Amino acid sequence: MDIDTSQPWGLAIDFAGRATLTEAGHTVHVNVSDTSLSDIIGPDSITGTYSPVNITAQFTETGANNSVLRGYGRVTVLPVGTAPVVPDQTAIQRAVAAALANFEQNTAAYSALCAEWTPTDTDPGTDAP
Repeated sequence: MDIDTSQPWGLAIDFAGRATLTEAGHTVHVNVSDTSLSDIIGPDSITGTYSPVNITAQFTETGANNSVLRGYGRVTVLPVGTAPVVPDQTAIQRAVAAALANFEQNTAAYSALCAEWTPTDTDPGTDAP
């Protein structure tokens, strides 16, 4: 993924922190959000610190018979001291890389599972699994 150095998070995101990009042939959905439960961005009233920011990247690929493979990645950017989180232009790139790696791991795991359950003996007269 190429980083857009003109954007604080390395990618143009909308007002809700969302973006969509294409990477390695997949349409990846990105979300940048703080972890607070408040709609007011400010320091926590108890700790005096700002909330971390989570960056998630996820995508799905579907196949025959409603089969689905997913890729998911998450990166958390922590505030330093009592200052708000500073945008990290590599965070989205790292989340996308994690989602692609997760997809590859899931593909390998599902392939192994399918291989385990694929009959090796096609003779109907045997007790093959």
